[in-house]
Amino acid sequence: MRIDILTLFPEMFAPLYSSMIGRALEKNCAEVVITNIRDFSKEKHGKVDDYPYSGGDGMVMTPQPLYDAIMHFKKTDSHVIYFSPKGQRLTQKKVEYIAKNYSHLILVCGHYEGIDERVIELCVDEMISLGDFVLTGGEIPAMALVDSVLRYIPNVLGSATSVVDESFHDNLLEYPQYTRPRVFQGLAVPEVLFSGNHAKIEAWKQEKKIEETKKYRPDLLDQK
Repeated sequence: MRIDILTLFPEMFAPLYSSMIGRALEKNCAEVVITNIRDFSKEKHGKVDDYPYSGGDGMVMTPQPLYDAIMHFKKTDSHVIYFSPKGQRLTQKKVEYIAKNYSHLILVCGHYEGIDERVIELCVDEMISLGDFVLTGGEIPAMALVDSVLRYIPNVLGSATSVVDESFHDNLLEYPQYTRPRVFQGLAVPEVLFSGNHAKIEAWKQEKKIEETKKYRPDLLDQK
């Protein structure tokens, strides 16, 4: 998979090159290219914003630089995503769908009061939101999407079963995890995990997933 990220602040994406995702990119499991939208501006000093015709506070990203940037990278199989509060909320099902169905993503990171509507009409295939709150730009949602999608790319995670066991895969939260020592501050690891009986352990995991979901996110059970 190739992901092109169009942004006014490329330096914000440094965390992508850390930890597991960073190692995956180094191994060429996927390709992430970050491009400064200002590089496509035809205005003096790389200007990319202007006052909105509707009036009010704030500036709007002008169409020319962003349109040219998108079209520079867009191919027949590209899927263009713009991050906006108007978009569909990002969920694990959406992440899985994107990972399985697209080989090339173009992520558009807006700023200021947003982008010129004509760019959305001409270029954007889908709008996505992290949730019902407002951010200063699309960089954080873009990083969240890249991190979550790349986990489904072969060889990115250490185990092929990791994404199956994680929270939200089946609309349930993940079961509790334990490691050494066996007893800590008077709290012991459940005995079933030392039984060696894989059927019992799997049954315990499923039971705990349901318990954790009822306790922390009962709304997820209504979606099953």
